[in-house]
Amino acid sequence: MEQKCTRPPSLGIPFLQFPGVTCDNGSLLNKDPVVSSQSRLAVFPAFFRVAGKRVVVAGGGDEAFAKVRLLRNTEAAVTVAAANLDPDFAAYLAKEPIEVIRTDVPEPILAGATLVFAATGDAAADRAVAEAARALGIPVNAVDQPEHCDFFTPALVNRAPVAVAIGTEGAGPVLAQMIRSQIDQLLSPSLGRLASLAASYRDRVDALVPRGATRRLFWRRFFQGDVADALNAGDADLARQKAAQLLVEPGRVEGHVWLVGAGPGAEDLLTLRAQRVMMEADAIVFDALVPQAVVDMGRRDAERISVGKRKGCHSKSQDEINDLLVELAQAGKRVVRLKSGDPLVYGRAAEEMAALREAGITYEIVPGITSAFAAAADFELPLTLRGVASSLVFTTGHDLTGAVLPDWARLAVSGATIAVYMGRTVAASVATRLMQAGLPAETTVAVVENASRADKRLLHGTLNDLPDLQYRDELTGPVMVIIGDAVAGANFEHSVPLVRACDTADAAFLGA
Repeated sequence: MEQKCTRPPSLGIPFLQFPGVTCDNGSLLNKDPVVSSQSRLAVFPAFFRVAGKRVVVAGGGDEAFAKVRLLRNTEAAVTVAAANLDPDFAAYLAKEPIEVIRTDVPEPILAGATLVFAATGDAAADRAVAEAARALGIPVNAVDQPEHCDFFTPALVNRAPVAVAIGTEGAGPVLAQMIRSQIDQLLSPSLGRLASLAASYRDRVDALVPRGATRRLFWRRFFQGDVADALNAGDADLARQKAAQLLVEPGRVEGHVWLVGAGPGAEDLLTLRAQRVMMEADAIVFDALVPQAVVDMGRRDAERISVGKRKGCHSKSQDEINDLLVELAQAGKRVVRLKSGDPLVYGRAAEEMAALREAGITYEIVPGITSAFAAAADFELPLTLRGVASSLVFTTGHDLTGAVLPDWARLAVSGATIAVYMGRTVAASVATRLMQAGLPAETTVAVVENASRADKRLLHGTLNDLPDLQYRDELTGPVMVIIGDAVAGANFEHSVPLVRACDTADAAFLGA
């Protein structure tokens, strides 16, 4: 039999999550009709209509307080039944439009309720409330007594009118809260406003946009295009303008590019915004230094294009990358240009932005954690230190290979911390030029390969030891070198000396 979805009601109390397919009205259908007994749920997830309907909470303590706070996410008419109220709960109720009946015997007031919560803090009393509610045919939840519950309250992510509910059949409320926290981070704060705006356009869309693929494409563009971008930026007027434009020209598609910082490598160091836009992108254009695990965090059906550039091996020139971004956006695609670290720190973003502006393509910068910060965190290293280092310089080792000493090199002598990107192969030149500029040879140096990642390597030494770095052929990942007096405050417990023991012994022998 064909199953049809109807338009969603106003937000109710979420019941439980069910592993299946979500229809556009929030109902859940299982793709596979054959489900093993091991994957079957003991409850059926649903959303109760409670707008304007009476929900009774029996209890005056912390448990009842928690249930009332959950119910205030909805439009339910809440009644609290308790002879005594904890002070904090009483103060909360005094400010809210909630009916309070001072009685420990709530049975007479249960009639006509849609739901009942037994939350007195006394197991026997809660069971009595549950039995009374059940005798009246009212679904009841008894706190911390799953065997006496007709339904369970889930962990709730509220983006009204959108709601996400996570349930564990009462087995693991803490687990449900952990999952809720992760989902809450992934969903845009403006999602509810976007859903409400969509609801206001639904009748016009039904009248003007043909059913089927055309309408599905319209809504996808609505929820993942310029309308959503405008609401994310806090511009409701522009969002309505873009929605009206999309309605008039449903076939027109405007591309958009995000220049996204992938961070130093660890997947959990991506910003929440970076994760969200990666799930919206039609195409992901990524560099060689971006780990595959980060690339895989994008939408499953997104096109993935490697434009990796490493020293001596460029799969595409910068001009080719610029042209590719313009081409994809002009084809109406939403593109994530994924760069290691932060796109504005040695990421060639200026050239890509210039090309996009010239082509009339809209774009947005999504900052990332640059490698210097991740390397400092790995070493527990203060990049600035009161009374020692008040300035911080980002540079590449190649800046010190020219004939003219950069101005920042003189800052190092005055106490600035120097973070050198891509410095392994020019380590000797860096050390020599800085010592010539007056930086003491005993200045502390920290070196990190693969900052933030599980396979990171940490080395320490002095400026005089730094030339040894170019002979460390085992360091094949990106290397960050941090130099300065503040580095002496790092934690060297998990690092190894830059100068290996055999090198020290050889030097002593030769000196003899």
